[in-house]
Amino acid sequence: MLSDSRGEMSPVGEGLGMSEFWLHVWMRRVAVIAAHVIAFGLTVLISLLSRPGTSLFSWHPVCMSSAYLLCLTEGILLFSPEGTPFCFKARRGKVRLHWFIQALALLAAATGMGFMVASKNVSERPHLATWHSLLGVGTLAANVLQAACGICLLFPKLLKLSPPRLKLYHATCGLVVYLLAIVTVVSAMFSDWFQAAVKGVMWYAFPLLPMFPALVVMNQITNAYLLCKKITT
Repeated sequence: MLSDSRGEMSPVGEGLGMSEFWLHVWMRRVAVIAAHVIAFGLTVLISLLSRPGTSLFSWHPVCMSSAYLLCLTEGILLFSPEGTPFCFKARRGKVRLHWFIQALALLAAATGMGFMVASKNVSERPHLATWHSLLGVGTLAANVLQAACGICLLFPKLLKLSPPRLKLYHATCGLVVYLLAIVTVVSAMFSDWFQAAVKGVMWYAFPLLPMFPALVVMNQITNAYLLCKKITT
């Protein structure tokens, strides 16, 4: 076993030779860097496709992709020891930056929801009429609850729970929120707007791309919290 940055024992590298271990490390590093690139690239592409400023609705994809593809991904991956641009910062600094990025994600998501509601009201179209809209409301509600869960980490004594257990709950709920956000983003790619903007063979790649950052985030959280906590208990 190897010790991670928190001083805990990690199963990574157990039973592996040095060459296999370093190959595994480099593969993880490449995967994390690719997740950064995909999250940023998809956010830029969706923003360009939406042509912000042409209508009220045009700001909805910009805000939502910025919130759930970019901010939410970067807010989690900044704790990754492989390939994060914030690897030089101490953990206390990363936690503060995590709070800031997650607050931006929540603000951008709420703004995007506001533009969607305003657009529906202007066009006199019904609200919550599609699976994507229902998923979007559910994701935003889960995001708010997750933020409240994060605030609880500041007051562990009031809840009479140990900080490690609270961190485990926070990480587990965060993973659920992130996967729900990815499902919501993918469902948007089946909407009439997106299918009209992206046609042909290229469209088939878009629903698959968000899955890669989701796998990287899932691997990071399960390795850093869920699996390690199970081993040490």
